[in-house]
Amino acid sequence: MVSYRCLLKTYSSQLPSLSVILIFMNEALSIILRAITSIINRTPSRLLKEIILVDDFSSNEELKAYLEEKIKLYNQKYPGLLKIIRHTERKGLAQARNAGREAATADVVAILDAHIEVNVGWAEPILARIQEDRTVIVSPVFDNIRFDTFELTKYELAVDGFNWELWCRYDPLPKAWIDLHDVTAPVKSPSIMGILAANRLFLGEIGSLDGGMLVYGGENVELSLRVWQCGGRIEVLPCCRVAHLERHHKPYALDLSLVLKRNALRVAEIWMDEYKDMVYFAWNIPLQNSGIDYGDISSRMALRGKLKCQSFDWYLKNVYPILKPIHNIVGYGRLKNSLDENVCLDQGPISDNTPIMYHCHEYNTQNVYYHLTGEFYVGPLIAEAYTDDRCLTDPGYGEKAMLKPCSKAAKNNLHIYWDFKPVSDVILKDRAQGAAGSRGKTRAALLSPSMNRVPSIARGIQGRAVINRATKRCLEMKKDTSGVYRLVLQTCTSQVWTIQYTVRNWGSN
Repeated sequence: MVSYRCLLKTYSSQLPSLSVILIFMNEALSIILRAITSIINRTPSRLLKEIILVDDFSSNEELKAYLEEKIKLYNQKYPGLLKIIRHTERKGLAQARNAGREAATADVVAILDAHIEVNVGWAEPILARIQEDRTVIVSPVFDNIRFDTFELTKYELAVDGFNWELWCRYDPLPKAWIDLHDVTAPVKSPSIMGILAANRLFLGEIGSLDGGMLVYGGENVELSLRVWQCGGRIEVLPCCRVAHLERHHKPYALDLSLVLKRNALRVAEIWMDEYKDMVYFAWNIPLQNSGIDYGDISSRMALRGKLKCQSFDWYLKNVYPILKPIHNIVGYGRLKNSLDENVCLDQGPISDNTPIMYHCHEYNTQNVYYHLTGEFYVGPLIAEAYTDDRCLTDPGYGEKAMLKPCSKAAKNNLHIYWDFKPVSDVILKDRAQGAAGSRGKTRAALLSPSMNRVPSIARGIQGRAVINRATKRCLEMKKDTSGVYRLVLQTCTSQVWTIQYTVRNWGSN
């Protein structure tokens, strides 16, 4: 699985020493033993100083006395090589990793999951690169081991990135690296996936991992932003490959969504400056009074000041330009029609490109983003250079609205721009144009009796008509023959929509 070019590389005989840290919580004992065995067999003994196991308060019985016996057997053959740290309460992934780093004594720490197997020659590229530059945090290339068959699948080289929910993903290789024509060269990466190696002292100097990140998720992005913004760099090493065991479920919790939201907000508040709004938008969280306690961040803000870190704007421009912020979102969340507030606008099946009305839920297929310029994005917020968000579109014929890639739709002059107006403005305009015989009537007379049922909407805070600027048709609902509301484009009536959250009092006057 390692490139033949990597196998031809030679390294100094005076490389730094290595501490390997394995984190586990209710891992299968056999998996932990496989990880230990692969590390011992595939790491030169002159480089491997210790393997430190960190047990984040496992409850599995086999991980207690039986594991201790296994450690004794290893240490009989390799004296003093294995150590174990046991938490007396569950502290989460970040604090478990910190405990391992604090106990380590080698020059370099490799912080790994316990459900991995390292490949031949994995350690030398790490140690050589960190010897060259102590401020580099490095990540291996991952391969995948299926949990049910243990079949190994080779993954292609990619860089590690993240979306606006701060959830990790793979991004394309940068052109600057491709132009080197050297498949063994380190690759500049915006982020790490979680497994990492670093100079032990440097990692401590920049604050290790943020112990305020709870349970699991987001700690990799937090460290990545801190490294880049505070004077370090992150690279993926093509000649270092580690196989990661795909697991059927995460051991910490079946549903991590609340923790992931909380951790994402903590990262945003510490490191993302004015761009933190994008995280709130992506998770559909109100900008004010979110109701989410992301913990005390004063010590991390003080660390940022002490290290004289760069801004997140600098990070976007210099490290991660393909992640695109959106500056003109004025409304976001669930879009509901007053005829039935139990259903929400939904992107519907991707293949159909047709939005629908569907029972309201919390998944991001019902995320809606209204722009000051008039576009409605529907579905997960993407905001990337190479992938389009999908815009609500009036095709100009028929009753069905469509979802089209925004940049292509704009280029092809499709009807993607909408007014989101107080319904009173729409009705008054229509009636003023068509009521030549009604000039003597008062404004109150024009509004009654049909508008008497929505006096608060007539004042125009949230209840608004959705009108296509080009076709002048409204997005509305009507019942089909089965009594279910469906989305239609038609001549405007008095139907109104509300959007869940607004940005900085937009629409309040």
